[in-house]
Amino acid sequence: MFNYIVKRLMFMILALFLIITATFFLMKAAPGGPFTSEKEIPAEIQKSLNEYYGLDKPWYGQYFDYLVSVAKWDFGPSFKYKGQSVNDLISDGFPVSFILGMEAIFIALAFGVLFGVIAALRHNKWQDYSVMIIAVLGISVPSFIMASAFQYMFAMKLGIFPVARFETFMHSVLPALALASTPLAFIARLMRSSMLEVLNQDYIKTAKAKGLKESVIIVKHAIRNALMPVISYMGPLTSGILTGSFIIEKIFGIPGLGMHFVTSISNRDYTTIMGVTVFYSVLLLASILIVDILYGLIDPRIKLAGGKGE
Repeated sequence: MFNYIVKRLMFMILALFLIITATFFLMKAAPGGPFTSEKEIPAEIQKSLNEYYGLDKPWYGQYFDYLVSVAKWDFGPSFKYKGQSVNDLISDGFPVSFILGMEAIFIALAFGVLFGVIAALRHNKWQDYSVMIIAVLGISVPSFIMASAFQYMFAMKLGIFPVARFETFMHSVLPALALASTPLAFIARLMRSSMLEVLNQDYIKTAKAKGLKESVIIVKHAIRNALMPVISYMGPLTSGILTGSFIIEKIFGIPGLGMHFVTSISNRDYTTIMGVTVFYSVLLLASILIVDILYGLIDPRIKLAGGKGE
């Protein structure tokens, strides 16, 4: 286990270095500059700004300075938010995005697993068909379309939930549902397929032959083993929730990190773009590592140490 974690941490450091490098040079290659706008800035002011932010240095000097700053977990000042650093923006916006993301993950996992189990236990019956219809809709319709539909139906027409903002729990329900719609559908289909496969295994038939209660067989043996593919999906699920929150936060006017990221693109706030990208990359790489470790702990057939299976 220890050797496996060390190897994965080394891989994470290498992957993070490549992400930082790619992000830096993509921003350098972008047309225009952080202070390019429709209103022309006097040359003296432009020169002063470039000197203040270190943009007058050659590219390799800027690249080295950025690597040193990121190693210290300092993403530098924002080009557009006066008096604020990128770290300040992350500290302000991430808690909001985290709450929204956790709600969406809970909804996706809870209802996805529930629907998948129901569909498998009622295979080829109306419950199974209903779950499959919901799953197809969830996969086919993008989350931003779901968000607009939820706003129109439940906020504007029925008035059950607020249209936008993020002040109370009621404000978080619609964006969390919209964000969870696609992963919920994937989990439901994944859980259904896995559950059907597990129910046909010999150990399930043996448990039935021994006279165990059906509820015990389903909960203790079937669901536990059927959850393995769902656990392995947690990495992509986290990735989808984090990246999907960018658009959802913009639609609902949620002051989260995703909204800061989208705004920074239109504002050419390159330090914010790079800082948020690196921050999310660390989260995604860490979540994948945690999922791999959990998968190995839950499934005793997998041996993480040395990366060999027995």
